[in-house]
Amino acid sequence: MSSIRRRLSRLLGKAEVRSIARRYFVSNGFDGTLTGIGVVVGSVLSGVPDGVTVVKIGLGAAVGLGTSAVWSVWEIERAETRADIGRLERAMLTDLDDTRLERERSSARLFHATMSGLGPLIGILVPLVPFLFEGTVFTLAEAAVVSVGIGIGILGVFGAYMGSISGQRWYVAALRMALAGLVVALLNLALPG
Repeated sequence: MSSIRRRLSRLLGKAEVRSIARRYFVSNGFDGTLTGIGVVVGSVLSGVPDGVTVVKIGLGAAVGLGTSAVWSVWEIERAETRADIGRLERAMLTDLDDTRLERERSSARLFHATMSGLGPLIGILVPLVPFLFEGTVFTLAEAAVVSVGIGIGILGVFGAYMGSISGQRWYVAALRMALAGLVVALLNLALPG
């Protein structure tokens, strides 16, 4: 266990590893949240009978986007890592299989894929929570409004975080990201049907 802890500590100590993981997490979290807002508004407008049905539809979206996020990043990072190591091997005229460098790159790939998958899961699943209380605390329409509000809030948090690490005004970045959630909700409302 201490070996894993040391490896993780060394991994998280690298700014490049954290930066790439952060990008994947926020980018896929953004996609997941917007998808979640679309699922919620579309489900309610299409006449789903209850909150449980909305949650089931949302879970399907979470499985699809979560799997896509993990799988695609795993393959992307695998290809990039192999290409980087190949260039180093050619430059150093040595085989780097089963070296510390190769193990660290493999660990980074796992970390990046994990963070990539967590983003959309949070973005879809957290806004679904109000639908678990449909019929007791909320009507279906109220659950949808609260859900969209939570989604917009999550987008705002992503924006504030990215704004703060980039030296921008965090509240401007938060508003820009949150606006996307409002746009998706309004576009879904405007769709015919």
